[in-house]
Amino acid sequence: MPPFRLLAGSLGAAALLLAGCGGSSDDDGDQGSSKGSSGAFPITIEHALGTTTIEEAPERVATVNWANHEVPLALGVVPVGMAAANFGDDDGDGVLPWVADKLEELDAETPVLFDETDGIDFEAVADTAPDVILASYSGLDQESYDTLSEIAPVVAYPESPWSTDWRDMIRLNSEGMGMAEEGDELIADLESEIDATVAKHPDLTGKTAMFLTHVDTTDLSEVSFYTTHDTRARFFEDLGLGTPESIASASAETDEFSLTQSAEQVDALDDVEVIVTYGDQELVDALEGDPLLSKMPAVKNGAIVLLPNNPLGTAANPTPLSISYVLDEYAGMLAEAAAGTQ
Repeated sequence: MPPFRLLAGSLGAAALLLAGCGGSSDDDGDQGSSKGSSGAFPITIEHALGTTTIEEAPERVATVNWANHEVPLALGVVPVGMAAANFGDDDGDGVLPWVADKLEELDAETPVLFDETDGIDFEAVADTAPDVILASYSGLDQESYDTLSEIAPVVAYPESPWSTDWRDMIRLNSEGMGMAEEGDELIADLESEIDATVAKHPDLTGKTAMFLTHVDTTDLSEVSFYTTHDTRARFFEDLGLGTPESIASASAETDEFSLTQSAEQVDALDDVEVIVTYGDQELVDALEGDPLLSKMPAVKNGAIVLLPNNPLGTAANPTPLSISYVLDEYAGMLAEAAAGTQ
């Protein structure tokens, strides 16, 4: 499983106050409540793990797994509980900077943080007494979904684990709160922001990019990459980049979010102009020094975007609040790499 998806939390929440009881809020944000929502209830949502009916507007919203809490926060609703983050969390408090900024904007306390290092903490979720549990971007299996459903109605992913893009994450989670119209407005606002940023970087348009997973520099006999089912790879299209035919064809034959390619067959990736991956100069040196991988056009041209283990690297997996936070910097890095392919 790729990074971020394994990393739903490592910091205990024992010392935190239950957000739904002790949290503060102002006129801009309701702690765990979606009152004033635009949707009519009951709401029925079909998803990959079943059908969920939400009888009335939820007063207390909880979220599990990566980034689902960003939807209610973006819409001014503070969850009573959410998964802690431990990838890209520079200060180690379990809250990514764009989430911290939003909580401050809403004048709200940090919700209860669920430690999901060893899986979902069902007891902790139940202790927050939610009326709905948002998990449209998640890796829930049927057993976990069924267990959570005993606590409250659960909004799961539409097709397969960890493949829900940021738009559908917003659509499904906002619908589960009865705030579908507000969710559509949020999507439109983010699309406008992305379009304006891409317009500043004409070098991006028409170039093809692939996202390598973490590369083992001690064994370059094969490389792994994210397929078009992964949200990181799909975000390239939002940013004006194209999908290489080699990646598109391989992705069409599987529902997996990553695949592995033998270095002996690396010429199949000759249509890749830009590579994005996690790592540092040591990785670049290894790729450039390898007799096979060095033949890749992106490697020969130095068109490699290196993402560090910090908020920028985290936000390459786009989420409702992170997009605005890193968009200019990320697009600039991609454009610089793309310019080198000319």
